[in-house]
Amino acid sequence: MTHTGFSARLIDWQLRYGRHDLPWQDSRDPYRIWLSEIMLQQTQVATVIPYYVRFLARFPDVAALAAAPREDVMALWSGLGYYARARNLHRAACEVMEKHGGLFPKSAQALAELPGIGRSTAAAIAVFASNERAPILDGNVKRVLCRVFGIEGFPGEQAVEKRLWTLAEALLPERSENIGIYIQAQMDLGATVCTRARPVCEHCPLATECVARVSGRIAELPARRAKKTPPRRMSRVVVVICGKKVLLERRPPAGIWGGLLAFPEIPPETDIQTWAARHFGINASVCELPPLTHGFTHFTLEIAPWRIDLPAAPRALAEPVWQWLEREHIAIAALPAPVRKILEKLPE
Repeated sequence: MTHTGFSARLIDWQLRYGRHDLPWQDSRDPYRIWLSEIMLQQTQVATVIPYYVRFLARFPDVAALAAAPREDVMALWSGLGYYARARNLHRAACEVMEKHGGLFPKSAQALAELPGIGRSTAAAIAVFASNERAPILDGNVKRVLCRVFGIEGFPGEQAVEKRLWTLAEALLPERSENIGIYIQAQMDLGATVCTRARPVCEHCPLATECVARVSGRIAELPARRAKKTPPRRMSRVVVVICGKKVLLERRPPAGIWGGLLAFPEIPPETDIQTWAARHFGINASVCELPPLTHGFTHFTLEIAPWRIDLPAAPRALAEPVWQWLEREHIAIAALPAPVRKILEKLPE
């Protein structure tokens, strides 16, 4: 397949069958495009849409986002996962206001210098906002290219990724007015037709010359990362309840659940009753709650929660990072998904 034929088929397919009703489409506003691209990293469209709508309602422009407390940003992101994205989103908004006068850089190269914006995301923003002729290489595009052109090796390996970037650059349409349609076509084809499992090859405009399809290697391409059993980590936490309040602590800015509210964590050998007496000065009611397992990208976290019921709130909290949260505010608080699950299962 010629490079010209590749882009022409994709453009024609996009105009006929691609997605045209997503809430961030038909916009040249780099803020809205940037927000959608960050949310769509490692997250499906159906999950992103309600978050995107709520975010725009609360933060309609980059100035509003930059001016907001980071805790408010994290609270609105809560449940979307990969929380470093939210922290970088706020950092980038502040940088746009402070270093660029509230205006997003236009070029992909300049956009990539903002926190949380990699080469592919920067290119997508520049394409849709400024019509820059630049290639993207997200997971969907890698899958399409590996299958259509028979690219061997795991796409995350440096040598393979370099080859894919060179190919993606060469495949760009010559006419810049078609670049947005073409880039959207790459995204849509990988998301709706050339999917990881059960691709719908009969609807693919590239099917007749797709190496993976012709050679019967759809399941093999792209090659998967060498499988490793993720390590398991244990976390023993206390769920301290006082009336209609629950005790939470603000996590450090970096690391797991950075900036979110979570349960205080205690060493595995600590006696719960003794811990409660030392921190609250009373003999509290203690019981073990059902364990919960939560998977991260590189490890699995096994959470062992213990409930502590206090008859009255202490005058002062023992740790500066602790704070009380009204249980009626759980739905809008900046909580990691496992913390929210545990709290939602607690009886009133």
